Amino acid sequence: MGIFKAYDIRGIYGDGLDRETARKIGRAYARFTGAKKVVVGRDCRPHSEPLFAGLAEGLSEAGCDTIDIGQASTPMTYFANGSLGADGSVMITASHNPAEWNGFKLCRAAAVPISGATGIKDIEKMVLENDLGAPAATPGKVVKADILPQYAAHVREFAHLARPVRAALDFANGMGICEAESFKGTDFTYDSLFGEFDGRFPNHEANPLHTETLRDLQAKVRSGSYDFGVSFDGDADRAGFVDEKGDIIPMDFITALVAKDLLASNPGATVFYDLRSSKVVPETILAAGGRPMMSRVGHAFIKAQMRENDAIFAGELSGHYYFKANYTAESSSMAVFALANIVAASGKPLSELIAPLRKYSQSGEINTKVAGDPAKVLERVKAAFEGKAKRVFELDGVSVECDGWWCNVRMSNTEPLVRLNLEADTPALMEDRRDELLAMIRA
Repeated sequence: MGIFKAYDIRGIYGDGLDRETARKIGRAYARFTGAKKVVVGRDCRPHSEPLFAGLAEGLSEAGCDTIDIGQASTPMTYFANGSLGADGSVMITASHNPAEWNGFKLCRAAAVPISGATGIKDIEKMVLENDLGAPAATPGKVVKADILPQYAAHVREFAHLARPVRAALDFANGMGICEAESFKGTDFTYDSLFGEFDGRFPNHEANPLHTETLRDLQAKVRSGSYDFGVSFDGDADRAGFVDEKGDIIPMDFITALVAKDLLASNPGATVFYDLRSSKVVPETILAAGGRPMMSRVGHAFIKAQMRENDAIFAGELSGHYYFKANYTAESSSMAVFALANIVAASGKPLSELIAPLRKYSQSGEINTKVAGDPAKVLERVKAAFEGKAKRVFELDGVSVECDGWWCNVRMSNTEPLVRLNLEADTPALMEDRRDELLAMIRA
């Protein structure tokens, strides 16, 4: 597959990804989309600058103007795309990947993502075959735009804190520093960790999914008096949370709490949760007067389902939180404000608000590397439970629902891995069914 992935373009800089590749991608993107005005943002990795130069050159050759918003978070880029009425956007980032990686997140107008199925494969073909079309008679221009004040004011509209809230924020030297502009002038205050831009990520990996990257944040929260802590990934389109004790909060529980906050002012609205989430998430959405709907994994799919069903919010187990108010795209700072709103209004510490959600036993995502075709593993699981389980469905991989437990078994989009998520009413039942499924997967 090379650098062209299922959801974006991503690879190690200098190994198939360089300024010249970026120029070709700019040409191919403009040719494929027909865009004439494109927002481009970039993270703080050192090689984001030459990639920007190459991309802008390719867009210009195709007659497309570049709206350069400079260093930005991915949510800012989505906002700029929609609010500036652009024909599309490109965010130069490798998100949570290590420092040597970089890449491109591509969108059409209104921040509609371009995935492998909706354009990345076409762009890949153009680039690999050098089928870039003739240069435009009139080259495009590069125009700078400072979108951060507008974006920050937009996010601040989410704040309705009943009391001051204080948090610890771990920026991991990444683009969450931009998101923090939204908190200025509000009753949300914070102390920061690693709050200087450094795309080499010298302190720790910018990936809140890996619990070891949360250790500094946990220690910070435990050393002071904070309502909670937040860890941003490299491009700040994901966030992880710890409570006032420094304990890690499962990301699907954040989905439940944010949905509850939004539904208070949007009764009856639709909220999506990804199919790996705990049963407590749809239960919480229903109790808050909302309409829970299950989505498959992946931002391109979730955003499409949100648009089709006019959903106000969606949460993914990986820490992506999607808001209709941000052009049906992620905003980690909106998620932070939503959580702060709940804590401020409740009169309770966050750990007490989370406690009732810990009612089921979860396996967490367990990955198994398979030697043969991962699809055959899914067929084996489906065959084992069809006609015996309460429900078997294939929204994303194979999901099985039985009395007292459920599971989802799906393939990785990029590796020969099979991923298992399982939840049960009791720890003993979870362990029994987990071992049964793993034996089936690894047979």
